[in-house]
Amino acid sequence: MSRLLFRNLPLKTSPTHKFLRTLQTLQTPSNGEPDSFMVEKILFSLKQGNANSLHNYRFRINPLIVVEVLLHCRENLQLGKRFVDFIVLNCSNFKHSSMSLSAMIHVLVRCGRLPDAQALVLRMVRKSGVSRVEIVESLVSTCGNFGSNDSVFDLLIRSYVQARKLREGSEAFMILRSKGFCVSINACNSLLGGLVKVGWVDLAWQVYNEVVRAGVELNVYTLNIMVNALCKDGKISCIKSLLSEMKEKGIYSDIVTYNTMINAYCREGHLEEAFGLMKSMSNKGLKPGLFTYNSIVYGLCKRGNFERAKEILNEMLRIGLSPDTTTYNTLLVESCRKNNISEAEDIFNEMLHRGVIPDLVSFSSLIGVFCRNRHLDQALDYFNNMKRAGLVPDNVIYTILIDGYCRNRAMLEALKIRDEMLEKGCNMDVVTYNTI
Repeated sequence: MSRLLFRNLPLKTSPTHKFLRTLQTLQTPSNGEPDSFMVEKILFSLKQGNANSLHNYRFRINPLIVVEVLLHCRENLQLGKRFVDFIVLNCSNFKHSSMSLSAMIHVLVRCGRLPDAQALVLRMVRKSGVSRVEIVESLVSTCGNFGSNDSVFDLLIRSYVQARKLREGSEAFMILRSKGFCVSINACNSLLGGLVKVGWVDLAWQVYNEVVRAGVELNVYTLNIMVNALCKDGKISCIKSLLSEMKEKGIYSDIVTYNTMINAYCREGHLEEAFGLMKSMSNKGLKPGLFTYNSIVYGLCKRGNFERAKEILNEMLRIGLSPDTTTYNTLLVESCRKNNISEAEDIFNEMLHRGVIPDLVSFSSLIGVFCRNRHLDQALDYFNNMKRAGLVPDNVIYTILIDGYCRNRAMLEALKIRDEMLEKGCNMDVVTYNTI
């Protein structure tokens, strides 16, 4: 590397000086030495604000030159930002290295342009053939030299989550930890939440345990994510232990925690525990909401306690809590399952009376119960009402009707429904074919 490149650098060996020497070793022989004279010309053009002259160099700029120019702009952030904008706007097909992208990311982070920085991080994580180790190494090695801060690592983890690369994000997190770095609790929660959402609960616990070991201050969002992880994994018996552990850290359950637990207990059929939690949250000044009551209604219907579920519906109305489509559908599905047609119609009519809009589940439940009981005229009425309401029948509803007509040996009507189904672009599946 020519002496010209270092003429403005201190004579003693500084971290920046060492970094430049490291860059030199990263070159391949085919690239030759960096054009340090062009670096000087680019810097001169940037200082002069001469964008036209920069255009003359754009086809000769390589990743190493990008890094060196930005390194020289470390103490003049405006120049660095100007050069980054030039590269982004005028070199759309530029083939970046991880190091050049990292350098630009650090400049944007220092400028407070986090959305622009994240766009480059996303470009990096989506780049094929680049390992997590290389990405983390490039960001870590350039961080100090470009005067950046640890928020860049938050961006990295969030970008992996946004790109739905959760395994890669977990690996990058572990690599950062091995190098003594960590990310904020918000970034940790983003990763943990993403992992739990897709069902990778074991990996979520690995990341969580590392977060705890790192001494990151947890919060109630962390608690809610991990309670949800236990519920998804069918380990609701372990929730009390987690709550106790969090309580020692000064983190207490909120309404989301209670709702998650109540929903899990109801789905597992543990209604006594669910009602106990509902009472506990009320005692703590947390008001049960629509989600809470819907979970209870579902749990009661699942246990076959339909009358108690209706009592809960009336309780909701008494306290001024408006039931929604989910509430009524839960009751409707259960009444149809029991072939209680009059009860089902009463629920449907009350639903309409209270201004709650039925959906495909509502109509398919009613169409199904009428078809099973050979009341095909009523089933067809609800089918037509559904279409008049602007709902588009799916293959499930068409198949229910076809099955109803076939069971009544009304093959002509069954084939008419099949033809309509195909005309509307609804594909027949194995169940439909077997029905006919």
